Amino acid sequence: MKDHLMADSKKKRGAADRALIALSESYEVAYWSKKFKVTPAKLKAAVKKVGHSAKKVEAHFKEQRHKAADRARIAISEPYEVRYWSKKFKVTPARLKTAVAAVGHSSKKVEAYFAAKKKTAKKKKAAKKTVRRKKS
Repeated sequence: MKDHLMADSKKKRGAADRALIALSESYEVAYWSKKFKVTPAKLKAAVKKVGHSAKKVEAHFKEQRHKAADRARIAISEPYEVRYWSKKFKVTPARLKTAVAAVGHSSKKVEAYFAAKKKTAKKKKAAKKTVRRKKS
């Protein structure tokens, strides 16, 4: 008898049965898709990637949402992020860290911070040139 091995056994309704996602049952696909707020196709792809455990699938979706939300966020604690954003803004890692400390982790705010700094630096340079010309 195969029923005791199947996640969707109608005879067994214990915790182990509820903790597994049976893709072969349309009502389960509908239930879990609604629960995780994803399409059935995304649910099936997640199960294929991490297994039938509902906890693992839920963790997978949480991680995906976290990554999507954090794309524009600069994580100073991650060396690869510091390298990426330093190169993107054409600044040293130290200047990037200073900017994040000043305006926060939003890449948009950091970009605006550097743009304002650049503008201020250009004004100072132009002022120095006019002062030198007057002295001559």
